[in-house]
Amino acid sequence: MIKHRFSRTLAMALFAGFISCAGTVKKDTPPKWIPLFNGKDINDWIVKIHHHEVGDNFGNTFRVEDSIIKVRYDQYGDFNDQFGHLYYKQPFSHYHLKFEYRFVGKWCPTAPEYTLLNSGVMFHSQDPRTMPKEQDWPISIEMQLLAGLGNGQRRPTGNMCSPGTNVVYKGKLDETHCIESSSHTYEGEQWVRGELIVLGDSLITHIINGDTVLQYSKPQIGGGVVHDYNPAIKIDGKLLSEGYIALQSEGQPVDFRHIEIMDLTPAPARK
Repeated sequence: MIKHRFSRTLAMALFAGFISCAGTVKKDTPPKWIPLFNGKDINDWIVKIHHHEVGDNFGNTFRVEDSIIKVRYDQYGDFNDQFGHLYYKQPFSHYHLKFEYRFVGKWCPTAPEYTLLNSGVMFHSQDPRTMPKEQDWPISIEMQLLAGLGNGQRRPTGNMCSPGTNVVYKGKLDETHCIESSSHTYEGEQWVRGELIVLGDSLITHIINGDTVLQYSKPQIGGGVVHDYNPAIKIDGKLLSEGYIALQSEGQPVDFRHIEIMDLTPAPARK
């Protein structure tokens, strides 16, 4: 009896060791939310502002206070088309991103009029270190963030805009610069929760406050809007399967918080 138990135990241990070494059986670990913003600083982020070299946080545009990334222009004077972006330090491909944002304060009056209560989250973006000093926008896809203008007219948020890119929408290549979502209009300085589910160069889903508001696919380089870029980077027709995530500054003070990501990279096929 004792011998039988010992043999069975030994056999199970050897089998477990073999499986561990062979790596053919592995218990799935559910994906976890990982914070991109630590609530203290932007040391894990890269600044690129139009007319400035990469890494120059002109006018302290992007700052951290009260566990919030704040976008401000109080040290600017003339805005001078100094559109800026704050990029997380590494690219991503398949993921679920979530964040909260709110518009606050007064719009910079020397910024273009369309930037009123307007910001965005860029993704599948080119590396900011590949952008010349005078390139205005990154080649990227944008989840555009808007707020209502207080005039009773619909102004959805969570739209898609495409600086230097195109997408396939409703089965066709759509070269429209911005595609409206089906979201509600959000007025005032309220926090709004945005989410992106990005599956490489396949399906992309925009979610606002828990509601799916837009879907499209096959993000690719193409189209206009971007200026003074390096021609070697803008290869029209090239599918975008990965890129950098960036928070936008374009003239309207805005706050971002609770920025987290879940890796959705497909597991390799098992043998």
